[in-house]
Amino acid sequence: MSRGVRSPCIHLCRFPAPEGWCEGCGRTREEANAWFKLTPFQRGRIERSLAERLARIRARRGDHG
Repeated sequence: MSRGVRSPCIHLCRFPAPEGWCEGCGRTREEANAWFKLTPFQRGRIERSLAERLARIRARRGDHG
């Protein structure tokens, strides 16, 4: 693991979404596996999309919290 690089992982790794997004953090398997190799720009781009992805997963499940 690279020093100073934080992962959005919350250790709830399930990928039931049709888009392949993790139910815990919203990343795809590929994004999660490559996380520490990505550039700060690449990680930032993914991080900015995570809230929307997680909201879509919750909406699909009917979980509005």
